Order: sequence, then C-alpha cells, then structure tokens
Amino acid sequence: MRALKIAGAAIGTVIVVIALLAVIGIPSGFLTSAIQDRVERQTGYRLAINGSAKISLWPSLNITLNDIALQDPKDREINNRLTASSIRADVTLASLWSGQPHVTDLLIVRPVLTMPLQRVREPNPPARNSAAGTGEAKFGIEHVSVTGGTIVFSNVRDRVEGRIEAVNADMAVGSDRKIVISGNGRGGGQPLKFEIKATAPAAPIERQNIPTEIAFEAPGLLQAPLSARTEVRLSGAVVMFNGVSGTLGDGGFNGWASVDVASNKPLVKLDIDFQKLSLAMERGQAGTAAQPWSSATFDLIGLNYVDAQAKISAAELNIGDGRFAPAAIEATLMSGVLKARLANLGAYEGNANGDLAIDVTTSNQTYALGADLNNVRALPLLRSLADFDKLDGRMQAKIAVRSSGNSQRAIMGNMSGTAFAVFRDGAIRGLNVAQMIRSLTTSPLSGWQEGDQLATDLSQLSASFKIDKGQAVTTDLNLVGPLVKMTGVGTIDLGTKMIGFRVEPKLVLTTEGQGRTSDPVGLGIPVMIEGPWNGPRIYPEMQGMLDNPEAAYAKLREMGKGLFGPNGALGGLLGGGQGGADAQGGSTNGQGQSGQGGGLLGGQLGETIGNLIQQGLNGAAQPPRPSRSIPPAQPQQPEPQPQSAPPSPPSDNGDTQDSQAMNEVLRQLFKR
Repeated sequence: MRALKIAGAAIGTVIVVIALLAVIGIPSGFLTSAIQDRVERQTGYRLAINGSAKISLWPSLNITLNDIALQDPKDREINNRLTASSIRADVTLASLWSGQPHVTDLLIVRPVLTMPLQRVREPNPPARNSAAGTGEAKFGIEHVSVTGGTIVFSNVRDRVEGRIEAVNADMAVGSDRKIVISGNGRGGGQPLKFEIKATAPAAPIERQNIPTEIAFEAPGLLQAPLSARTEVRLSGAVVMFNGVSGTLGDGGFNGWASVDVASNKPLVKLDIDFQKLSLAMERGQAGTAAQPWSSATFDLIGLNYVDAQAKISAAELNIGDGRFAPAAIEATLMSGVLKARLANLGAYEGNANGDLAIDVTTSNQTYALGADLNNVRALPLLRSLADFDKLDGRMQAKIAVRSSGNSQRAIMGNMSGTAFAVFRDGAIRGLNVAQMIRSLTTSPLSGWQEGDQLATDLSQLSASFKIDKGQAVTTDLNLVGPLVKMTGVGTIDLGTKMIGFRVEPKLVLTTEGQGRTSDPVGLGIPVMIEGPWNGPRIYPEMQGMLDNPEAAYAKLREMGKGLFGPNGALGGLLGGGQGGADAQGGSTNGQGQSGQGGGLLGGQLGETIGNLIQQGLNGAAQPPRPSRSIPPAQPQQPEPQPQSAPPSPPSDNGDTQDSQAMNEVLRQLFKR
C-alpha cells in the first residue's frame, strides 16, 4: 500500500513538473533533470529516466517519458521499486494556464511494481514524506490505463519471488469523485478479475468513510465469484473495512477486516461469517483411487510474509470435494507458523474436533494434525479425502499424525503417528465374504467384486494403526457381522495406495449372529489381500495349509461336522435344494441337489466338499487301507452312518492314511 502511494506521488509530481516546464518552454534535457530533482525531494525516491523525454502539442498537449525506474536509495536488496517502458500524460492547456494541471489520460506501458517481502514486522517503521506534499501545485486525473503490467512479490535473501502478470487495469475518476477501477491478470497460472467502485470524500480523506463495492473472481482459489460492500476508513497505516457484507456464489457473508501496512509485512485481522464458503483445491489427477497421489508441488512459504488473526465461521464449508456443515475456525499466523482450531465441525452427519499446525519457517514444511471424529458417515468422507469408496458405516476415529513435504505424495509418504477407527452398522462394498470363501476354492479373486448386490454387512469393524513413514500397520483388525467374522493383520502404504492384509474369514452357523461364539466355521486357511486398495488380489495362503495337512484335515473335518452333520445349520445353504434338506433332517448324504437352489456356497461346491468331508469321516472309523484316492470329477458315495453312533476316533495308522488322502484332497480342491 505504501509503495503504491509513493509511486502515485512520484507520477503526480512528474506530471506537475512536466506541465509547468512545458508551458514556459524548457528544453527536454533540462526537463528530465528538473523532474528527477522534484521526485526525490517530494518522495525520497530517486527517478532514473533512461530513455528520452518528449513533449508534443498535437493532437493535444502530452508529455512522454521512456524507460523510467523509481529507486529507493535505502534499499540495497531491490534495485528498482517501479519500472515502466513508457509513461504518457495528456494535459489540457487551459488547466496549465490556471496553475492546476488536469490530466485527461495517463497511459502506463509495461510497468513492473516490486513489493518487498519481510519475515519480521518492523517495530517502528520509518516515516515517509506525505504523498501529496505541502504547498505544491494541485493536479487531477480523469483516466488511467495500465497495459502489460507485472506485480512482483520478492524476498531476495530467501530467494522467493511471486508474480501477478499480464495485468491490464483501467481507472476512471468522475467529476462527482466516483472512482471505478477494473482489470484482470494471472496469478500462479490462474486468471484473476477484479472491479472496485468507490466514492471519495472531499480532502482530506483520513479517518473518513469511503463507501466501496468490490467484485473479485479467482477460479483457482474460490469456486464462485465474490462481491462485497464495505466502508473503507484510513487511520494512519491501518486500512479498516467496516460493515463488510456480500455474497460468495449463492451464499452471503458479513463481518469486518483490517490491514496494517505500516511495515512491509502486513498484519491482517478479520472476523467473517459465511452462509456458504467454497474453496477450490487442485487435485493433481482425476479423483479416483486408481490414480496415485499427485506429485505436483505446492509452496506455502508465502505464509512467512504476512501475520494474521482470523475467525471464520460458515453454515457450510466446502474444501475441494470435502463438505462440512457447520464450521467454526479460529486461526493465528505468526512468524511462519499457522495454528488452527476446529471446534464442533459438522462432518458428514457427524461432528469433528481438531487442531492443525503448519510450520513453513524452513524449506521442509511440516504439518501436525490431531482430530476426533464422532458418528461420521465413512463412505463420503473416505471418498472425498482418499478416493476410497469400499467402506461404509458410522465411524468413530481418533487421529494424531504428523508429516512433511510439498506435494500430496510426499505428505502421505512421510506420515507418522497413530490412528484408531471403529465402523458400525455398515458394509464392505464390492465384497461378499461368504461368496469369497466359495470363490477362493476355485480361483483367486482379482480386485473388489464390483456390483451393488455384493456386500458384507458389518455390525462392527475396528482397527488401530501405528504409522511410520507412510506405513500404517495394524495387528488387531476385527470384523463382526450378522453371518461372518473376520480377524487379521496388515499394512496400508499411504504413499502408494497399496495394501497387504492376512485375514481369517469365518461364517457364523446360526441366524442368531455373533451371540454363539462356538459356531463360527471358516475356510480353514488364511486369506491374503494384496495390491492397490482400489482393486487388490485376494487369494488363499496355501503354504501353511500344505505344510500341515493334518491340522488342515482336522479343520475341514470340523467344518464338515458343522455343515453336513446331523445338526448342520448350513446343510441347505451349502448343498442347496434337496441335499440341504437332507442335511437338516439328519441324513449323512452330502450330495445336495445343486440344481434346486444354489445355497450359500453353491450346490456343486457343497456336493464336492460334502463327499470329501464325509469320506474323511467314514475313513477315520474304518480300518487302515493301503491308499485312498478321490478323483474330483467322480466323488465316491460315503456309506451311511447310524445317527446314534458318532464316528470312532482314527487310529495312528488311520491318521497317516488320512493325511495322505488329505494331501490329495487339497491338491484337487485348490488345484495345487
């Protein structure tokens, strides 16, 4: 702000001097010298006119200066505060005779205004001479045009530079002191557009209210145009915006703000309440779980060069794809450290509380987040934050993480801390555990099994994670559903969106659900879930099963009793049709009629497993035989067993032969 005042004063002084000297016919060489002396005396800045100075009387009196530079002799870091290819002023002859030059048009071509950035606010910034001067000739300007301008924000020591380029601006001042300023440019590669309307009071304007209207569009920052009305008041180096009200898109807002520009490091204070606040958040690639995190870098070092105290509330807050309602944020930004407190943030039908800290004082900017989530809908939250849409339910979570980096990929890959989450009354979308058990006996699964009809209802899913360098490790994964249970351990690679889990899924053999813990029956072997979290490969861990066939046989024998025995609860579900009814009725015939109902695991599978298990049970009660072979295509019919006499325990020789048979069974069943 101060630099703009000084630049305006310098231009005004130049116009006055040029006009006076043009009237009395001073040569252009002496003209440039006189202008330079006058500018330095009035502003303390040194004006260098490196090009020519030209005075023309046709078609109107005008003065042109080429290749100018405005310098601060006290600033050793920035050579030029303002440069321009040319400045041309059209002056009315009548105003010169009156002693009050009046500029009808001022054209500034390719100006470059450099705004210095400071990390530390000056406690007592040096005073500058008044921009208007004292006892000088007055002048007025009707119209100002700027073409091809650039505003540079620079800190030479930090090697930091930001630019607003391609600035084209137009300012018109009416006879009723109404001022209209409009223009456009590009900042950070994004288009900017602005318009300011104000009515200036009679001089002096210090401590007088200036009614002002502001319109601003920045698609790269705000998702909708902003328009506002306010009363601007100048009080020394503080610019106050009182009674701020306006709209952002289709939502209104009100509040107040102030900017202290006494130092080259401004202090911003604001308290704004929004009906709807939408902030754009660039995503490096299409928002799908299949895409990696963006490696596009972003730089927050600019937070070092402004201090702020802010209170922002919103009935609805949208950050990228995230939706929060309501929101109340208190934030302070001092010396490059941003601290924000979120209290009772409405998040997807639940609420959240959290603290966020961002430290940009070093090149390796760091982040710390502590958050508590309560009764939040998991699906929309995980989809908006991590592009993961396979888990739904009511979520409670406690998160304490920290990280560093200047891209999404770096932040996720450097994350450390702890997290605990519980999901209730939801579902795993795209995966039916019961159907998974059936499918894994024939072939591995590739990816989540897409389809709205495929899901595993869950009463509760819980896990705690220890996170180190982007690796989130859990040893207590536990899923409880109406008809399934699953426990497991595993790792989530947050940086690459990869997962690796070893789980043990089980079916619950009663419609009473989890109330009878003795009933769960599983596949008998662990299941591996590995690969990208949008489509992992799911397959049985065969090594452990083949290394210990006796234990696997015992497990399958237990499963057989539960599924096909006299009291089998899933005989009908597994075998389907008539076979299932026989199982429920006490028949030991494992061949369900698969054509009359698929059952939970499918008729053919029920028939195959029923024969294999029942032969194992029968064989255990019979004398040892030299060998047994069970071709998968033609399973042997088991001999009926009396319901009143359970099978006898197998002898040692029988167990040995059972093991040999089981090896063959497993190889046939799992094609190994």
